[in-house]
Amino acid sequence: MPKFCANLSFMFQEYALPDRFTAARNAGFKFIEYTFPYDHDPEILASLLKQNQLKQVLINLPPGNLEAGDLGLASDPDRIEEFRRSVGQALAYAKTLGVSRINCLSGKRIKGVPYEEQRLVLVENLRFASSRLAADNRLLLVEPINTFDEPDFFVHTSGDAIALIEAVQASNLFLQYDVYHMQKMEGNLTESLRTYLPRIGHIQISDNPGRHQPGTGEINYRFLLDELDRLRYKGFVGLEYFPTGETLASLDWIKDWGFAL
Repeated sequence: MPKFCANLSFMFQEYALPDRFTAARNAGFKFIEYTFPYDHDPEILASLLKQNQLKQVLINLPPGNLEAGDLGLASDPDRIEEFRRSVGQALAYAKTLGVSRINCLSGKRIKGVPYEEQRLVLVENLRFASSRLAADNRLLLVEPINTFDEPDFFVHTSGDAIALIEAVQASNLFLQYDVYHMQKMEGNLTESLRTYLPRIGHIQISDNPGRHQPGTGEINYRFLLDELDRLRYKGFVGLEYFPTGETLASLDWIKDWGFAL
């Protein structure tokens, strides 16, 4: 049975963030994730987790300036020190929140900078971050993002991410496999999951097109989630989707397909 976690950056947007914890608990969730906690006091967030008997399983490293178009710092040769400071910031939050997985967004291609130069910076930054997290007994993840939604994103296929993992050679560096992104970039989802499962540290799901809940698009999630059970996947499945309508109604597929929270 998949261990579903609610992504509070996408779900329960009917509520302010503090109330999303309670809404997730009331819906039956035991696990949550969300993207960036850094605008909030970590002690307050930890208190919300405790009050609602929730476990947080994932955060991302600080992305840079989202409003200016940043989506990660890890491949930027001019921001290495900023990236490394961000690892310390993420670790401090992870300790307070009890989070064991931290996802690294690679950032975007930079005009005028050769691809190989950016890749070398990314490898060294992943090596640095994985070492810092390993000393604290935490996993580092690297996530490919599709180039239809983010045309300049640096890592955009599972093969790219696996090549980085092999270059870094860190035992705590894994692939964050987002089914929505990989459907848009690669398809062949079942074979991909079978091939890469030993390297996967976290899975996120949403349907395509629209990035809504399973059952609203072309991906056969009922088969795919059963396949994860057949493959004995023991990790979490993050529901990183935009609900059509209210979030609670968007969860009907879980019970209808024989799953549970």
